[in-house]
Amino acid sequence: MNNSLSNSKNLLVMKFGGTSMGSADRIKVAAKLTTDQHAKRPVAIVVSAMSKVTDLLLDSMKKAEAGDEAGLEANLAALTEKHETCCKQLLPEAAQKAALDGVHTLIGEFSKIVKGMLLLGERPLPATDRAVAIGERLSALMIAAYIESQGTPAVAVNAAQVIATDMVFGNATPLMEETRERAAKVIGPLFAKKTLPVVTGFNASTLDGRPTTLGRGGSDFSASILAAALDAEELWIWTDVDGIMTADPRLVPDARVLDEITYAEAAELAYAGAKVLHPRTLAPLVEKGIPVWSKNSFAPEKPGTRIVPQIHAEGGPHAVTSMKDVALVSIEPIGSTISGARLMAEALHALDAADVELLAITSSSYRQNFCFLIKLSELDRALKQLQEEFAIELAHGYVKAPEVDTEVGLLAVVGEGMRGTAGLAGRIFTAISRENINIIAIAQGSSELTIAIAVRRSGLENAVRAVHQECGLSGK
Repeated sequence: MNNSLSNSKNLLVMKFGGTSMGSADRIKVAAKLTTDQHAKRPVAIVVSAMSKVTDLLLDSMKKAEAGDEAGLEANLAALTEKHETCCKQLLPEAAQKAALDGVHTLIGEFSKIVKGMLLLGERPLPATDRAVAIGERLSALMIAAYIESQGTPAVAVNAAQVIATDMVFGNATPLMEETRERAAKVIGPLFAKKTLPVVTGFNASTLDGRPTTLGRGGSDFSASILAAALDAEELWIWTDVDGIMTADPRLVPDARVLDEITYAEAAELAYAGAKVLHPRTLAPLVEKGIPVWSKNSFAPEKPGTRIVPQIHAEGGPHAVTSMKDVALVSIEPIGSTISGARLMAEALHALDAADVELLAITSSSYRQNFCFLIKLSELDRALKQLQEEFAIELAHGYVKAPEVDTEVGLLAVVGEGMRGTAGLAGRIFTAISRENINIIAIAQGSSELTIAIAVRRSGLENAVRAVHQECGLSGK
């Protein structure tokens, strides 16, 4: 490791989400959790924008693009009022002026960008990335000022100085070697001085310094990138739930918090709709095997869920999740003019070109037809791209027009322990059928980690409860 990081052994990276940064009181709690750990070992924290602030920033940019100057000014006033109020509630009077000056500078930077958008009547992606990162920069400034006011040296660090990415604005991918070099240069000296780095989540920059953002789950992703770049001992992600659960407790009242799951299980659960870490978040940690804790900043005494490379898995699933806003798209050739393999290849190419996430896919060997499950929000652009991809085949009658069913839901059963467990799939299907729920499609990968099942949306919640009970996942 670079010598400038030599003082960061046993390093803990902690990430605080929007609800954990949502008010002056919540920021004080996050700061206390941070300084308690900082007293024992080196700590770096990554922070999200205050809850609802990113939505406010995005709405401001939409209003600017639409020419709604009055709406934009109202949003800027609301943004200013929210952060001024927080500073005044959070900080002792002696520390308020510097923090408020910083808040006004950052909001002034945002105002300049969005007013440029107002003149242009559009939102260029590079400008959008620069603007939307202001939310995290504001929250980093405030919590760093508070931690300083409580006697612990701390400094806000713009992640654009640390995380290097490619040039895909809005959904950038980190360049880990370059990030490692930047982290050693920017954060290493802070550790040497025992100063606590408060790093903005979600944002980064290209090699030539242009601001980028990291897409869905971006702040969590920032934290895992930083943890990997700094060779952290572990990563704690603070949210407003007790950990990763066996099912959504709103659907299954006796769902319980899992003590431990694997990276692969967490990724599968997130992919199938559970509000856990986005699959991208875990990718930087895999090579080094850095464990992650999902913890609740509203109940920090609770242990949370540990996410690790491998666990000793007992037979059976670990969790059930579901997604209701999905669509099932079926494609079928007419006759034998076009092969099913070619049809599927062209359909997958179209979905990739439309940047559509494929949740599940299943096929028929005889009729050469197949169906796939996608998010409802991505249906229109998926169908548009499929129409373009199959324009000739549709015109000549080689392929039926895609059939769409939007009255379906996805149920996914996840667990490392399912591999080779005889009779498990049959028990799951029987539990669903006992509720008089028809199974529309089934998909299972060769790893046997997940069984994905499409059912009628009207029966989805009952199906989740039935499978959760059948698999013995309830709390003791």
